[in-house]
Amino acid sequence: MHKNIAVADIDIDETLGGISKIRGIISEEHLPVGVVRMQRQNETIDRFAFNQWWTGRSIPASRMGLSDLLDTLGIASSNLLLTKCLGLSLSDHYWIRPYESNMLWEDVNFFDNDFSEDIGDLLFGTNGKNSGFDLCSPDNTSDGNLKKRWKIIDGKRCLLKSGSNPYSQQTFNEVIASKIMERLGIDHVPYSITWINDEPYSVCEDFVTKDTELISAWRVLQLRTKANHESEYLHYVNICRELGIDIVSSLDKMIVLDYIIANEDRHFNNFGLLRDANTLEWIGAAPIFDSGTSLWYDRLTSRIPINGVNCKPFKKTHGEQLKLVSSLEWFEASKLDGIEDEILEVFSDDKAAQYIDTERAKTIAAEVRNRIEAVESMAMSHTQSYDISSTEGDVEEDVAESYGMKME
Repeated sequence: MHKNIAVADIDIDETLGGISKIRGIISEEHLPVGVVRMQRQNETIDRFAFNQWWTGRSIPASRMGLSDLLDTLGIASSNLLLTKCLGLSLSDHYWIRPYESNMLWEDVNFFDNDFSEDIGDLLFGTNGKNSGFDLCSPDNTSDGNLKKRWKIIDGKRCLLKSGSNPYSQQTFNEVIASKIMERLGIDHVPYSITWINDEPYSVCEDFVTKDTELISAWRVLQLRTKANHESEYLHYVNICRELGIDIVSSLDKMIVLDYIIANEDRHFNNFGLLRDANTLEWIGAAPIFDSGTSLWYDRLTSRIPINGVNCKPFKKTHGEQLKLVSSLEWFEASKLDGIEDEILEVFSDDKAAQYIDTERAKTIAAEVRNRIEAVESMAMSHTQSYDISSTEGDVEEDVAESYGMKME
């Protein structure tokens, strides 16, 4: 189902949790993005892609706390949790309706209706139950490796997410990235920090509504096969253009942000597009979210920033990826004056100081300043916007080549 529109008749294997058979397509227009692909001018339903989309909604096997949760519930795989919540998510409006059921979207969706906190409690190790679990939860369809859960806070659907050892720094990084984007006027999801049992968690409100949905860049890329002459960057840009979206400016800002914060994990599933869930019209780029795996989050202070930082999704290093930026006319370094003080403030809380000491905080703040100055130097030395319509490379030319700068 897509809201109240029947999309396809499917059989789900209750042993493995996957789609065992597609009996028929009812509304091809409303199929999940990427399961219908262009193959030699003919559209075909990719059964493997459909099943991949379905099982991809489940909690990944690498999620912190998942093993204990499955042991407690006596379930072999997180795929089997999907049917327990009808496949409902807080990122889109797809779900499964049992055969011959009269359920309506309005009665079951998590945007309007309460949901169980049992799965979240189990993932966080705070559920004291031994039985009687209510498994109807959006936590069954959340992705990512870090410990996370959905909660309704003051009537708002909010995502709480942990960090990882040794510094739990991802939680603080989300707030720092938010502050940088706020100053630069980059569309983003604001984050704050909450403490549970003296552990920090980032908190953000769901930016998807009951009328919009997030379509990840990965799903967008599945709309058609990448042409031989297209890089990953141009593949994404060109598909967005085919959808009526000029994504270049948004990508410019995301790439610059990721350079400034040394983001190591901007993969194709944590950025993408927003779509109107009712009309299926494309709205534009989703606000930037999930920027925590950055600022040398797991590196010893003494190793910041000696070694180069790998990055995603278009290039392997930030210096190479920065060459894809078509224009820096929007970048005003003066808007980031004093950002070091804000970074230090994020880390200065008494509880935060247990994870991030003063030396580490100062080192991070100084390196962020260095990277801001590098981008400022680029912006001052080369202000021309470049046309990326050429398909002979990532851009008509690698824009930063002429900056004469050496960047990691």
